[in-house]
Amino acid sequence: MPHCRRAMITATFFLAVFYLTTQSSTPTKLDPIPAAISKKGDKVIEEPLRKPLTTADLGRKMSDGSGGGPGAGGSRLGQNVLQDASLYDKLGHRYPYDVETDFPAYIWQTWKWTPADKKFEFRDSEAAWTELHPGFVHEVVADDAAARLLRLLYGSVPEVLKAYHALPLPVLKADFFRYLILLARGGVYSDIDTVPIQSAIEWIPDSVSHQTVGLVIGIEADPDRADWRDWYSRRIQFCQWTIQSKPGHPVLRRIVTRITEATLAKKKAGELKGVLDENFILEFTGPAVWTDIIFEHFNDPRYFEPDHPAGPIDWRNFTGMEMPRKVGDVAVLPITSFSPGVGHMGSKDASDPMAFVRHDFQGAWRPQKEW
Repeated sequence: MPHCRRAMITATFFLAVFYLTTQSSTPTKLDPIPAAISKKGDKVIEEPLRKPLTTADLGRKMSDGSGGGPGAGGSRLGQNVLQDASLYDKLGHRYPYDVETDFPAYIWQTWKWTPADKKFEFRDSEAAWTELHPGFVHEVVADDAAARLLRLLYGSVPEVLKAYHALPLPVLKADFFRYLILLARGGVYSDIDTVPIQSAIEWIPDSVSHQTVGLVIGIEADPDRADWRDWYSRRIQFCQWTIQSKPGHPVLRRIVTRITEATLAKKKAGELKGVLDENFILEFTGPAVWTDIIFEHFNDPRYFEPDHPAGPIDWRNFTGMEMPRKVGDVAVLPITSFSPGVGHMGSKDASDPMAFVRHDFQGAWRPQKEW
């Protein structure tokens, strides 16, 4: 029976891939963003730091050449010019973004084996995700199947596939996969050793329109101490073991572009061989570069209304926060949401209303011999 159920889910997934690949939508005007909104008592989203452009305005800005991505002179549409377009533009053409769509009902996880394999050791946590998300397609993608899935999704962008196969360590590939699958299909990615406390449907307050949010992230670390550099890569570090997104989000386009171009450059220079330490992983595909990319997006004027506050958005805007914060179309959750019960940095217990996912840190780093 479990094998039949898994086969049905897999069939549903590939039908969904075909359906989503062939669909299009017409953007409409966004609803106004409320200044302060509450849900279930303690769940509050504070006043947005910046307001996003509407989908229609963003589309016009990208098409008139003023919104090109990193290293680009504007978005180019049409097959006849895509061969000369930047990678950022190619990804935008392949997976356009519309904030007004629903969050796709996917749960994505990866591991060396699937639950159908006897060696799979995360049955309780995997089952918890399925049980808490009825109606979702929940896929645990095995390492050897990830490459085949990415070939289906990124066959028209061969640079991405070349970069994925060039990454020398499984942990680098696992990091890259989460960004790639969310860019192409959206939904929730969460590490295999995480346990859901509340359904992803509950992560955004009911009174906040889901049509104004395209990415949900959480704070991993907020080390308010003089020696924070001895313990973490960034003063505020955003978590990438659990992410919720809609397909095509600009943050995901930016990080896929960054990793692809950096990987191919290092491969050409012969710098991907030899021993790669933990710091390299954190900076190249892990939470350090993920945090940098998010702050770059927060300070990119192309994605926000022109009357946003002066000055950069940085770690000072998020340190010590206990309630969600909205920056444009990105909802930032406090440290308790994805790191409850760690006992420091302001993290509260797993019973707190803002606790959504618990990370058990059992499988995030592969054994050294497999690297």
